[in-house]
Amino acid sequence: MTDLFEEVEEQLRSDRYKQFARKVLPWMLGVAAAALVAFLAYWGYDSYQTKQIAGASEKYAAAMDAMVAGDKDKAVQLWGEVAKSNAKGYKSLSLMHLGAAAMASNKTAEAVKLFDEAAEASPDPIIGDVARLKSAFALLDTAPLKDLEGRLKPLMEEGRPFRVQAREALAFAKLNAGDLAGARGDFVLITQSLDAQQGAQARAQAAIGLIDSGSAKAVPAVVKAAKALPPPMMVEPGSVVGPPGAALPPQPQGPAAQ
Repeated sequence: MTDLFEEVEEQLRSDRYKQFARKVLPWMLGVAAAALVAFLAYWGYDSYQTKQIAGASEKYAAAMDAMVAGDKDKAVQLWGEVAKSNAKGYKSLSLMHLGAAAMASNKTAEAVKLFDEAAEASPDPIIGDVARLKSAFALLDTAPLKDLEGRLKPLMEEGRPFRVQAREALAFAKLNAGDLAGARGDFVLITQSLDAQQGAQARAQAAIGLIDSGSAKAVPAVVKAAKALPPPMMVEPGSVVGPPGAALPPQPQGPAAQ
């Protein structure tokens, strides 16, 4: 009799398990299918990104080679193609090259737009700050001081890689706007900065001498010369470069070109 009861109880348990499985199994299959779809989507997107970055890298290198060979039109064409890609690091660098080409053609407004787009596209804060600084330099002798302050003051914050260059640009902007006291104060800070290169300190000393001597007529020429200063070097995606003499920020993990 006991065996009969045990057999009936086991049959009941088996029926309950089957009912439970019939209810749960569709959900389990749905979750598994969703996970498979998510994995395939990620794999497809990663493959697409890798292909985009590889293609952009090749075109960017070809543009640089064309520029070295003196074929500016070919270089601009290739940079324009890279600027339309989704490889953010190379896109940002290409936009900066296009901005430099626009500046060389005296197309300041177009150059500023391209530099701003480069800063927006950059996945790396260092490359982004290079673009922002280039944009400010392009406007140095034409934009109102207030606009230049809005562009440059964020770049002067502690920890920003080009804060000395940004302070120098703002000092020249103040000089151009007639704010001699403000300009002199910034130039003094540059002469005392441990991060400032010797060239920047020498220019600051010269500007202080200009201000102290009252040579206001020379201001436009000085600002024009400052605008022509070599901007910070552009770095390859994945590289980290700071101003000479400054401590380098930590190396980011993974390629910055993504």
